Amino acid sequence: MAPSSNTVKIQEVSLVTPSSNPNSEFSLPLTLYDTFWFNFPPVERLYFYQITADLTPHFFNSVILPKLKHSLSLTLRHYLPLSGNLIWPPEVRQPYIYYSPNDGVTVTVAESTADFNSLSGNGVHEVVDLHPLIPQLLTSDDKAAMIAIQITLFPSQGFSIGITTHHAIFDGKSSTTFIKSRAYLCKQDPTGIDMEYVNNWHAYINTRSLKVLPNIAPNADWFEPHLS
Repeated sequence: MAPSSNTVKIQEVSLVTPSSNPNSEFSLPLTLYDTFWFNFPPVERLYFYQITADLTPHFFNSVILPKLKHSLSLTLRHYLPLSGNLIWPPEVRQPYIYYSPNDGVTVTVAESTADFNSLSGNGVHEVVDLHPLIPQLLTSDDKAAMIAIQITLFPSQGFSIGITTHHAIFDGKSSTTFIKSRAYLCKQDPTGIDMEYVNNWHAYINTRSLKVLPNIAPNADWFEPHLS
C-alpha cells in the first residue's frame, strides 16, 4: 500500500462545553441494549463541505470555526449527557453515564495539504487517506468519552468534519439526529438558497400547495437554484 499523501497538522485541541450547562452532576444507567455495545469499536463518520472562494486560514478561523463551535455548544445543551463520559468505577458492577459541570466534547482543529476533491469524490478510497481526518475517542479501563470531533481545513478547497461516537451511547438514529440538530443550529446559508427552492417550486406549480405531484423529474431545470 502506498503511503498516504494526506498530511494533517493539528492546530488546536479544545473542549466545547454545553451552553447554559447545569451546575450539578448527574448519572444515567445504561439499558440492556446499550450494555451489549460498550466494548465495540466506535462509529466514525466523515462529512465534506466544499468552499473554494476566499477560504483562507484567517477566514476559516475567524468566521467558520467560531460558528461550528457555537452550534456544537448549543446542540450539547439539548444532548447534555453526551458531554459526559462513560465510566466504570471499581466499586460498581457495570458502567454508566456520568456528567459533571466541567465536562464537554473534545474538538480537534487541523489543516490538511491533501487534494480535497480526490478525498471527497465518489469512488473507493484508501482508509489510510481518510483516517487522519477522524478523531480518536479517548478510552481507558474505567473511562470513555462518548463523542469526539475533528474539523479539518483544506485551504481554498473546503473543510471536513469527522465525528467519532461511542457505540454504547449512539445508535444510528440518535447519531443522525444529533448531527442534524448541529447542522440546523449552525444555519450557514447566507445566500438564502432555501428560498430559491421555495420560489422555484412556486413557479413550477403556479400556486401555493403541499400536494404530492406525480411523475416529477428530479433533474428538471427548475430544481437547480440560480443565484446571482
